[in-house]
Amino acid sequence: MPRPIVSLALLVLAPLYAGAQTLTDSAEIDAYLKQTVATTKIPAVVAMVADADHVLYSGAFGSRDVANHAPVGVESIFRIASMTKPVTSVAVMMLVEKGAIALDDPISKYLPGFEHPEVFVTFDPKDKSFTKRPAKSPITIRQLLTHTSGLGYAFSSSTLAAVIGGDPNASATGFPLLHDPGTKWTYGESTRVLGKLVEAVAHEPLDQFDAERIFKPLEMNDTFYVVPTPKRERVVTVHRTTDKGLVETPNPEKIDAPVYGDGGLHSTVADYVKFMQMLLHEGRAPNGTRLLTADSVKQMSRTQTGNVRVELQPTANEAVSKPFPLGAGRDTYGLGFQVTGSPGDAGMRSPGSLSWAGIFNTEFWIDPSRGICAVLMMQYLPFYDPAAIDALQGFERRVYSGLPH
Repeated sequence: MPRPIVSLALLVLAPLYAGAQTLTDSAEIDAYLKQTVATTKIPAVVAMVADADHVLYSGAFGSRDVANHAPVGVESIFRIASMTKPVTSVAVMMLVEKGAIALDDPISKYLPGFEHPEVFVTFDPKDKSFTKRPAKSPITIRQLLTHTSGLGYAFSSSTLAAVIGGDPNASATGFPLLHDPGTKWTYGESTRVLGKLVEAVAHEPLDQFDAERIFKPLEMNDTFYVVPTPKRERVVTVHRTTDKGLVETPNPEKIDAPVYGDGGLHSTVADYVKFMQMLLHEGRAPNGTRLLTADSVKQMSRTQTGNVRVELQPTANEAVSKPFPLGAGRDTYGLGFQVTGSPGDAGMRSPGSLSWAGIFNTEFWIDPSRGICAVLMMQYLPFYDPAAIDALQGFERRVYSGLPH
């Protein structure tokens, strides 16, 4: 129901989609996720649904640490990998708002090594030889935010897999681009470059920037690159699919990751919901602190790629990832988010919804039309494993069937 008349001050702080939300099928979501863990290889799943102000659903099923028979909980900490990218994108937009950078600036204005980008012309997998040519235009910050820069990842490009090798931390920026900037959508290292941009312009490490300007005002107290020792026991172990089945990797004594703009954060479903709620609140934290202007959130939320659509990304390493993402061929990209195209799938997220994922099968979406956000976290490889995608879509259908029509 609509809210009663409130003061002007409250109206200023109100989210765009105000109104009490309900979710009637929580028991059905519980039953579905519990059955998913019981009948598939997925070791653990934790989920949360919220509107701009309230948590509407939370549930945790399975094991945080299978070998030690430790149950997973809503407070469990996951490696969210590429769900780091939207956080970095918010950091970039903060610098845009300050006037420190502009979206259509070439990245070479701030970072050396990008002055004269080149593009692959031919590649011979037998001897890894290639030819190249100058790119038709420089790489811009906007293109990095939309994954149209031409940078890729080795796990989804056979060319990069051959020239870079198997090191997940190896960089593609020393090699030619896969295509001219702005001409195609290719998922890749763009947001890692943006992390370096933030550091260069803000004159501070990316993790410090995030902690002070994003995590602190949002009270995201369980989000970090290095997991504090007292919180180590809450971290979910990673499983990998092998010929012999699912294999668990015990957590190391020190749980950390390189500070990259495109991955490395650890977080909980509750913390990530706070980040998404800020976007539903058009850039404001629940305590009223403004992180972004409403205009910046609108820019991030709308198509920035013109006629360029999200393309299905192949796999160069099936142990790491299956082809992805859902919505390829239909969806577009905003500034840091995949944008659901029209027509949307019946009974699922609305056109204009924002989403992305992490390689260990963590997923989220923000649906401004319905005023909700949701996150589903698992912790195993490969990315886009059919069981993980079935779990995501089954969860999503039940979320929307439980919302008022």
